[in-house]
Parts: sequence; C-alpha cells; structure tokens
Amino acid sequence: MYKTQTKSTPDKVSSQDPSQIEDDEVAKITFSLQSTTIDSSVGPQLVSTRAGIVELVGEIADLPTSPPSLFVDLEGVNLSRHGTISILQIYAAPLDRTYLVDVHILKEKAFSQPAGNGMTLKDVLELSSIPKVFFDVRHDSDALFAHFGVRLAGVQDLQLMEVATRQCRRRFLSGLAKCIEFESSMTPEQKGGSYEGFNTRPLSSEILQYCAQDVGYLPGLWRRYDQRLTAIRDRRAEVEQEVERRISDSQHAAYNGNGRHMARAPPRWAYLS
Repeated sequence: MYKTQTKSTPDKVSSQDPSQIEDDEVAKITFSLQSTTIDSSVGPQLVSTRAGIVELVGEIADLPTSPPSLFVDLEGVNLSRHGTISILQIYAAPLDRTYLVDVHILKEKAFSQPAGNGMTLKDVLELSSIPKVFFDVRHDSDALFAHFGVRLAGVQDLQLMEVATRQCRRRFLSGLAKCIEFESSMTPEQKGGSYEGFNTRPLSSEILQYCAQDVGYLPGLWRRYDQRLTAIRDRRAEVEQEVERRISDSQHAAYNGNGRHMARAPPRWAYLS
C-alpha cells in the first residue's frame, strides 16, 4: 500500500493538494517497526526467479480455503494501468510465511511460469475456489489486468467488509491506516520513504521488512470483520456483490481510479439496517 496512488482511501474528501494527501497517507501507514509485530515469525522470502515461482505456486495452490489462507497486496509506482507493479506480496497463513514476488524483475514470467502441478500464479489469482484477501482491491485489479491480463476472482475485500459492518456513518471508506489504528490502538510514527525504492535492486532490508509488515496486518483485520459479518444477516452477500463490481469496473476501458468517488462507500449501504 506504499504507492503514489495509494489504495488507503482518505476517510473524507479533502481540499488539500493531492501530493500532500499522498504524503499524509504514507506517513500514517508506515508504523514503527519496533513497536508493532506481524503474523509471520519467519523473514520474508523474496521470489525473483522462475524456479522460485515454481516453488511458490506449489506451496500455496492447495492450502485450506476456509478460513482463507492467502492475504495479498501489491506495491508499485503509481499502481494502476498507468504505472507499474514492483512487488506482489502473499502471506500464506497456514505456513506463517510471507512471499515477495519480484514482478519488476520477472515481469510476465511471474504469472505465466507453470509449477509442477501445471498451475501458474495467474491461475491461483483467477480461481474463484481459492480465496484471496485484499484491502481495497481496485488499484491492484486495475494494474494486474492491464499489465498481465489477470482477472482476479475469489477476492475478499477488507475495506468493504469494514464499512459494511459499521454501526453507522457508512458514507465514506476507511483507509488501511485508519482500520489498523482503530482495531489495534497502535500509535503511528511518521517516517519518510520513496516509491522508487520498490524498483531499486537489490531491495533494501527496510523495503523487504516493510512489505512483510504491510501484508501481515491483513489476517487480524480479516478475523475481526469476518466475525462481525457472520453476526449480520445477509450483509455478506452485499459485500460479495460489491467486490465483484469493483473488479469488473477496474477492468473496464473507461475506468478512472482517481477522484472523489474513490473515497465514497456504495451509496445504498448508507441505508443498510
């Protein structure tokens, strides 16, 4: 989520300069590495070769699906059809392992290289039978489809799960930083950073650690929001329909991933009982 077009949507539309909004969001998301922990007890595994992709797909393709095993995020410079994908992060919960796929180096081979079982990473991302958890899938879907023809399916979107389970005030979406702050009572520490760092090789230890920490927040959020969805009749179906709409819209030629509309929750959700 550390990108020029951040998916961490502001909680309300601001009249600030867009670059200032961007800097504020990056600062809020980049929490102190000393005061927080992630789910994985093992260092992140960088996947930058075709052999690494073969191993990765072989390890994650048949993991349990309930609860979801795979938590996914992407990093890039202006992550969208107009920018680039640098790194694809996958946290595999049953393995307690974080994989950082170096898309900047591997390019299309990251998605097309078959494993021993014949599956590719593209297959894993496209199969509806393999659930994948994202936070605000819109920029990720836009970039994956535009650059590599990946049609995401089986997606659970934490941003939509959060707003659908609020008791009130569902007009605006929350960004990841806001969700982490609210759910864990962690205190943000403002740190600087460069988006271009994701395209500098070799990757710095700070970038590797950031990527692992970033995706590591998602399982805890999923558990909280899934519990709340289970307690609310028929709300899960609403979320699933909206996720499908987000993905479909992001693949449309006229899709616009910038603007005030990106901060707004689905209008009909303001009236959910």
